[in-house]
Amino acid sequence: MSTKIYVGNLSYNTTEDQVKELIEKTGSVESVNLIIDKYSGRSKGFAFVEMTNDEDVAKAISETNGVELDGRKVTVNEARPPKQNNRGFNSGYGDRSGGGFKKDGSQNRGFRNRY
Repeated sequence: MSTKIYVGNLSYNTTEDQVKELIEKTGSVESVNLIIDKYSGRSKGFAFVEMTNDEDVAKAISETNGVELDGRKVTVNEARPPKQNNRGFNSGYGDRSGGGFKKDGSQNRGFRNRY
């Protein structure tokens, strides 16, 4: 069973190959997924790496967390599953109605009730 680790604080210029090369020093890497912004096509500054066993994961975290890569100290830890809100979505703004309260305490009626 493979385990994912999170590699963060990457430079926007860092490539998947550089991340793989860093993590492979500690164990066998199955895959590297550098997260890319869909609008700009630029890296978001983090990646997920799948490793084959838990011993390699623990070694990768302990030996590479805080190491400098491409001019930045990377953060390496075990990846957590995405949070789900009460509607079953992974993230976002829920129903996007715009309702709720403003900073000054008055109620925001949402997009539909503004006019």
